[in-house]
Amino acid sequence: MDPILDAIDQALKKKNLSDAAASRLAVGHPSLIKNFRMPRDGEKRYNVPSLQRLADVLELEFYFGPPRDAVDSSKSVTVEHALIEGESYTALPLMDADVSAGPGAESGSQEIDGLIAFRSDWLSSANISASDACIVRVRGGSMLPRLRDGDLALIDRSRRTIRNGAVYAFTDIDEQLRIKRLDRPDEKTLILHSDNPDNPSELRRGLDINRVIIHGQLVWSCQSWG
Repeated sequence: MDPILDAIDQALKKKNLSDAAASRLAVGHPSLIKNFRMPRDGEKRYNVPSLQRLADVLELEFYFGPPRDAVDSSKSVTVEHALIEGESYTALPLMDADVSAGPGAESGSQEIDGLIAFRSDWLSSANISASDACIVRVRGGSMLPRLRDGDLALIDRSRRTIRNGAVYAFTDIDEQLRIKRLDRPDEKTLILHSDNPDNPSELRRGLDINRVIIHGQLVWSCQSWG
């Protein structure tokens, strides 16, 4: 039993892709997964850059490093629903976690700090699954004017494949929890952009890119006037 091939097979089925189609999207030729499946004498070894590109295509996490406990997408969330004046609402968890729109923030205890209700039909129209969603607080001003200190940010943890120009919550190489606009111009470069022009962009290159852990994409925010 090969856990890597098992994960690939499950993702292929979920995305309704063939081995050849996924291979072409990842590396430009149809034989990548076929080669992965070929029996080898001794311990099987995978080409890491190719496996990482395949993980991006299949929306799988590719990670090697210390245990993660930030906005952990592996933790199950109990979804609560309520009917208010005939309308269906879904309660999403507000996590005890601050995401920094600046140099970085400690992630907190990862306990649920409260619940915030959203209309269920709005979540559905935005293609947000309640079981994949959580809310965190924004700290700092590097994402002004889009995000202000104290704002609440709704993170969709199912959207972890970087779409250039979108805003993501992530753990940076210093293990701090941050929120930035991300660009991946090529496989060897990740750019962290701040919306505030006073804050310069930051680069992550080479192996440091694998140390950046994407937790999910920003899909909604609420400004605090406190």
